[in-house]
Amino acid sequence: MIPADYIGLRPDLPVYSPARPAPRQRPIAALRHFADVARDKDDTAAVFRVFDALPWTGLRDCAERFAIDERLRRIRAEEPWLPAILDDHERLRRMPLGSLAHAYCDFMERENLSAHGLVEEYEKFAEPGLRHDDLAEWTQDRTRDTHDLLHVLTGYGRDALGEACVLAFTYGQEPSLGNLFIAYPVGLTILTGGGWGAPVLRAIREGQRLGRNCRHLIEESVLELLPLRVSEVRQRLGIGDTVLYNLCHQIWRSRNIDPYALMAGGAAA
Repeated sequence: MIPADYIGLRPDLPVYSPARPAPRQRPIAALRHFADVARDKDDTAAVFRVFDALPWTGLRDCAERFAIDERLRRIRAEEPWLPAILDDHERLRRMPLGSLAHAYCDFMERENLSAHGLVEEYEKFAEPGLRHDDLAEWTQDRTRDTHDLLHVLTGYGRDALGEACVLAFTYGQEPSLGNLFIAYPVGLTILTGGGWGAPVLRAIREGQRLGRNCRHLIEESVLELLPLRVSEVRQRLGIGDTVLYNLCHQIWRSRNIDPYALMAGGAAA
């Protein structure tokens, strides 16, 4: 169910609220919040605080595309709040077997996740003064709400390296320095915490390149993608193979190291 007061239901939203402050990079604050992420992998609010300290400077341009481009305007009208679509597993399970919808449900149910759960984590961070009634806010929400779809489409797991690679992939699509500020330090922590001998940093860099070289998920119709086979969606968006991430896992498993145990107490969200 879509919240009755959600901004996505308003057709008259300005692109950028006059009350929204100009983006300002605050690396010291980001470093402090990353320390919280490193201490507790489940502190998703701390991840959001890193992003707030190192905001995506291209947010306004992306929001303007949703205001001007006819195709993107249609997507916004049809998909005003993605959690209502993504958490309706009963509806998604009626889509064809082997589809992105089924793969997404499998992933979310296996990991005990929900799209609304991520929204709730965001609300812990987003104080009233940080929320703005504008299309930029809606665009930012859409980026948040497609995070787990990216896991499914890329094949990156929820291990520490997988999360770092998803963040790097996201940076390739929406260059917020917060993504890299978390991704590469996580990679270094993996290397010093028993993950040596694997191309960890190169895998993260590969994720960044893959994200940059494919179509941007937030600018695609999720409703059109969900019934399609995962391989078809990957081809349609131009998502390449995660070769180095898979190689890291192979190397670790050959040494009897569980990739999901590396940095188990401090992986990113």
